[in-house]
Amino acid sequence: MKIERITQHWRSRRLVGWWLAAALGLFPATPVAAETAPASPDSITVEGNRRVDTATVRSYFHAAPDGRFDDVSRDAALKALIATGLFDKVSIDRAGERLVVHLTEAPVLDRVAFEGNKKVKDTELAAAVESKPRGSLQRAAVQADVGRIIEAYRHVGRDDVSVVPEVIDRGNGRVDLVYAITEGGKTTVRRINFTGNRAFGNRQLNAVIKTSATNMLSFLTGGDVYDPNRIAQDQEQLRLYYRGKGYADAIVPTVGAEYDPAARGFTLTFVIDEGPLYHFGDVSVVSNIPELGSGKLQRLPVARSGAVFDGNALDKTTEVLAIEMAKLGYPFAQAVPHITRDAAAQRLDVAFVIDQGPRTYVERIEIHGNSRTRDYVIRREFDISEGDPYNKTLIDRAERRLKNLNYFKTVKISNRPGSAPDRIVLDVETVEQSTGDFSIAGGYSTTDGALVEVKAGDRNFYGTGKDVQASVTYGQYARGIDLKASEPYFLGTRVSAGIELFGRQSDVTSYQSYNSTTYGGALQFGTPITEQLGVLWRYSIYNQNITLGTTTSGLPPSLAIQQAAASGPAWVSAVGSTATYSTLDNPKSPTDGIKSQLSQDLAGLGGDVKFLRTTEDVRYYHSLNSDLVGMVRAQGGYVTGWGGQQVPLMNSFFGGPTMVRGFATNGFGPRDLTPGTTMDNVGGNMYWATTAELQSSIPGVPDEYGLKASAFVDAGSVFGYGGPTSFGSSSLQVANKNVVRSSVGAGLTWASPFGAFTVDYAVPITKAAYDVVQPFRFSAGGF
Repeated sequence: MKIERITQHWRSRRLVGWWLAAALGLFPATPVAAETAPASPDSITVEGNRRVDTATVRSYFHAAPDGRFDDVSRDAALKALIATGLFDKVSIDRAGERLVVHLTEAPVLDRVAFEGNKKVKDTELAAAVESKPRGSLQRAAVQADVGRIIEAYRHVGRDDVSVVPEVIDRGNGRVDLVYAITEGGKTTVRRINFTGNRAFGNRQLNAVIKTSATNMLSFLTGGDVYDPNRIAQDQEQLRLYYRGKGYADAIVPTVGAEYDPAARGFTLTFVIDEGPLYHFGDVSVVSNIPELGSGKLQRLPVARSGAVFDGNALDKTTEVLAIEMAKLGYPFAQAVPHITRDAAAQRLDVAFVIDQGPRTYVERIEIHGNSRTRDYVIRREFDISEGDPYNKTLIDRAERRLKNLNYFKTVKISNRPGSAPDRIVLDVETVEQSTGDFSIAGGYSTTDGALVEVKAGDRNFYGTGKDVQASVTYGQYARGIDLKASEPYFLGTRVSAGIELFGRQSDVTSYQSYNSTTYGGALQFGTPITEQLGVLWRYSIYNQNITLGTTTSGLPPSLAIQQAAASGPAWVSAVGSTATYSTLDNPKSPTDGIKSQLSQDLAGLGGDVKFLRTTEDVRYYHSLNSDLVGMVRAQGGYVTGWGGQQVPLMNSFFGGPTMVRGFATNGFGPRDLTPGTTMDNVGGNMYWATTAELQSSIPGVPDEYGLKASAFVDAGSVFGYGGPTSFGSSSLQVANKNVVRSSVGAGLTWASPFGAFTVDYAVPITKAAYDVVQPFRFSAGGF
């Protein structure tokens, strides 16, 4: 076996002399004589061809107007033969009245391989290069492939890559081509600056873009990789963010990228031109289609007069109008927002003008790049199908939906002419990304103690769009298992369906004097009402049980606990729903918007217990300045038994730090004060709680670290004990007043890649004498 390394100067290692010929003999060293030869195929002799037919070679020769092969015609044939890429060397000589063509055929590639690549997969590199197995080895193509491989590595943040092509001779004119890759170190972003931003601070803008500066967690997130494509996407994301916040003229014209050799990284500077803040003026719908009156469409615009301008509201209104007009029998109608600026008043009047669009139909929807995701998973995100009228608004909507699935790195929908003037072919270009997840993590909380959690799942299971998740938790005081599977398009509709199986155990702690066990399952169905409102319907059946254990104080549990343990296990069969309304600008780190959740559960359709439980939780976020966000929260709930039954202990409400910080778990609410017992919290039938909170980044700490400080005031109460008042011959002494508990404090949250890490310190201001306080509290999920 002979191996040849092709260096920058293309030195040869005796590969039958072919590479030296390719480097030096692409053009004949000996000039062709000026004489002409007769223009007859038989006058052309071909030498050196083994795979290429002689007649094929002769077909590249075309006689001059005088019927002979002159210098021009011979030179044209020479260039044409070289351009085929089938030959390493071509020369043409004259022997008397004949032309002699000397050929050295290019070797055939048996295999194209990659060595040394760890950060970019073989399949990605094979798709990038032009050299393919069973093709010919071409010097120009190999040189171009080296550049393509280097470009592929630049997209994963590695500019220091070197690529050396090597040729392995397999005999009989066949070779293997191996690209030897030295990946080098990662090229990172060391610093991110913003200039021209007055309305929003660096912290808010850093939360918008995907690129981040290098920090101690970058090896996990990968956000600090210098990727020009991702930076271009960040430009567009910043523009859209400003457009959704009232800055209709905002642009991000340039992003400066300055490489610092000493730091071995880039400094990025996003240049922003914000423009003025606008409000909506008059918002109207104008129809230029006589049969389609605008009156019935006037109520549809999402944009509202007087509100801060929101580009997203324009897009949603366009979608709503397009769908409604299609329902009314006008599938080709298009609504285009026409904006009139009043610069002095900083007001935008918007008229959605409806015109009849061209009568064009979708001939085919062709999907490319989905090596894993099934075609039907992509097609179901379209509101139109093959044969339907073409509607650009609905196509744009489908593209946004596909991007929001988070199955693909990139999604681009383009169109091209079909087989007829009124036909269009849609090309859906996708690039897959990993959707699986596996993690082993540990954590600690003041409630559950130390714990370990193992998670595995895939949000696009085998490319079907199904979400499958499994987790196992084992802790100091708690253990659990949870298995979930969901289908976002149940039976081909936009109704999601899911199933869950779970089991949980908790032991005696300083916060509760009993062991508890719960296991069961649930079925769920989700129905979207609008883009902001959805309802989740569920049926759950589970078994719950309380058992007694050795308490930390050595005293017997409260009488209510003993009563619950004596009752034994009970099956709960319940139906319920949760309605969620959300306008949050960012679900993970909101700065503006509202989120409301109303939940109801009715138990008693079978099972052993009967109760009705209702809860409401509303949060409102508002950006006070560039780095300060205000949040107010109100929550409350009510549960009552029916059919002559009382509410079971485990289904009551218990006051703790999730309502008012500064109090221990089960720290406030109705409490059994019977002497000689553990005096447990026995739960209430009603609760309310409110929170006012300020959230801010920490001065001097880079935003990329994900640290956020908060100051808060909490208040709330749990009351309305509805359980048993006696056990055996003993009576319970339950403190059951609606006492307001309140606290003030500060907290620190770290949005780590492993989960949220939270530390709170709160001082109770008002409380009952029997409440249990806990000023310091911290928890970490998956850390």
